[in-house]
Amino acid sequence: MADLTPTPDRPGLHVSKPSPNTPATGSAVCHCGATATATGDSQVKALVEGYTANHGAAHRDGGPRR
Repeated sequence: MADLTPTPDRPGLHVSKPSPNTPATGSAVCHCGATATATGDSQVKALVEGYTANHGAAHRDGGPRR
């Protein structure tokens, strides 16, 4: 399987939760240079919500750049 972890050359969002008993992990890299990581289900949920609202596709839609 390919490494799906985002990098500055391949920005994006990656979330992993290998089993129901392990905490989720997430990482995000935006083309604007912002990066973030999170561990734990609620922290990863917040990471996804923040990235979706403020980075990634939000930049193409005229959303805020942080």
